[in-house]
Amino acid sequence: MRLLFIRHGEPDYKNDCLTETGRQQALIAAGRLQEEGIEEIWSSPLGRAYETAEATSGLLGIPIRKLECMKEVRWGSTDGTELYHGGHPWDIVDRMAEEGTDLTGKDWRESPYFRTNRVLECVDQVEKGIDEWLEGLHYVREGFYYRHVAEEAKHRTIALFCHGGSSSAAIGHILNLPFPYVCAMLHMEFTGITILRFDRKEGSATLPCLELGNDGRHIATGRYHRLENK
Repeated sequence: MRLLFIRHGEPDYKNDCLTETGRQQALIAAGRLQEEGIEEIWSSPLGRAYETAEATSGLLGIPIRKLECMKEVRWGSTDGTELYHGGHPWDIVDRMAEEGTDLTGKDWRESPYFRTNRVLECVDQVEKGIDEWLEGLHYVREGFYYRHVAEEAKHRTIALFCHGGSSSAAIGHILNLPFPYVCAMLHMEFTGITILRFDRKEGSATLPCLELGNDGRHIATGRYHRLENK
């Protein structure tokens, strides 16, 4: 199986939808994604992700299914303790890097930046939810890896439209990488595409391969602008 994580287009956060620029980005991304052989489309239930998914759904004629666990993570203090930049994960990881902190450390949850940060609960919910979803797709978590319990003649390709935080949490969990490290490493751009490839053969548990990371060249080059008026 190939699993495509796609961040939403430029958002209007207040109204949880896309801006006009975001809608154009979603159309351009749909043109890029039609090359991937997508068979299923899933989306966070939040409007900005679902609206981004609609562009690809409309182009490919594939219905959208909602995945509740992939709505965006939230942050902020759980006990009233003041947090750096309000607990915003991407500001935090920049600060940690400035301080020389090892972002690959497995004890990141104990960091003063995270231990009283609401984002911890959200990351845990994403990790639990993504494993339950993957098990429904025949990939069962065993320790650090995933066992494929049903043979595939060829790789299925599934698109999952979501958010910078929830995709970082899910990708980090799947690849056994700390959440802060993935936030810093990928820093998802609007409609950026990240692809993980799981083993299609039935057998021993394996680690998925990172096929592509945060690819936003379709936006940068405007190669797919021909779709804007379709």
